[in-house]
Amino acid sequence: MQTFPDVISLASGYGNFAPPAAAVAQAAALLQAGPLPTSPIAGMPELRAALAARYQQQGAATGPEQVLVTPGAKPALFALFKAALEPGDEVLLLTPNWFGFRGLVEKAGGTLRTLPLDPATDYAWQPEQLSSAIHARTRILLLSNPNNPTGRVYTRAEWEGLLRITRQWPGLLVVSDEIYDGIHFGPEPFTSLLSLPDPHRQHVVVSGYSKSLGLIGWSVGYLVAPEELIRRAAAWQFSTSAAVAALSQAAAQAATEQASAISQQLCSGLLTNREIMRQWLAALPPQPPFPLGTYYAFPDFRRFLRPDLPLTEASAELAARLRAGGAEVVDGGSCDAPGFFRLSYAVPEPLLREALRRIRAALTAD
Repeated sequence: MQTFPDVISLASGYGNFAPPAAAVAQAAALLQAGPLPTSPIAGMPELRAALAARYQQQGAATGPEQVLVTPGAKPALFALFKAALEPGDEVLLLTPNWFGFRGLVEKAGGTLRTLPLDPATDYAWQPEQLSSAIHARTRILLLSNPNNPTGRVYTRAEWEGLLRITRQWPGLLVVSDEIYDGIHFGPEPFTSLLSLPDPHRQHVVVSGYSKSLGLIGWSVGYLVAPEELIRRAAAWQFSTSAAVAALSQAAAQAATEQASAISQQLCSGLLTNREIMRQWLAALPPQPPFPLGTYYAFPDFRRFLRPDLPLTEASAELAARLRAGGAEVVDGGSCDAPGFFRLSYAVPEPLLREALRRIRAALTAD
């Protein structure tokens, strides 16, 4: 009989992926070749060129000089905020979204303002709502695609509708966190912001290797932005940090050059668990459409909340109740969506099945 830990976590943002063989081989070859090279602060030229080429294949007019390699996606975001924000500048964040954005914006000296999206419309971008939310102090429009925590993937047509609004504000940066770009299950290819026309040089993408490309713990991220912004962000990185280790960059280059194959393999490996999660949620209606991106579900558990508590407190109480029942999840209150909960299915199948059994028991307990 299989034994399980007292608490099974479906809360981690990382999958249970082995690093890609090509990436490990590239790093091993570099390690065995002799003394390791040192990297320029902006990254090894070969990796920057490989990243630029990857986006060019998607239709972007991106050169290596527009790429900054960073020690993870979080440092890329922080370097961007330090380079772009002045005192009093606002960052408009479309929510629900990753809970870490707020701290990064505030530590960089900016002010975060949120624009909630409606689960009843599957978190669709509403151009009229967006247009009324942008004003003269709004320096950055920040979003994630595929979205964390909802898993929502935004299409090219949706991007075009949003960008018709943002082009009316040439001083506004549109920043898309695309770290889950390879984890998508829909019929349409993923659309990167960089593949869309950018007449005012407003578009910025932040990404990394730990989600879609399996390089967990290698600490590699990157920023793709207009060249002047890259220069300022690189100067910030030079004054506060160091270049990413050559071994990690070598692994990242191999992963970049085989990105499609690696992501396809990861997605194939997730299909069984994805179907387990989908069927489990189908038995707990009503729920939002099952997401086409990331390895998360973001179910609506508002009907299981205690009615005597304020919404945010009730959401935290349910998260604690689920943990007491042996399953750890992410409280959507941390993502500006109390009553919703992020559940990862990128865990071993037996753990997923047992965690979902525990969650159902806790939700239906008298």
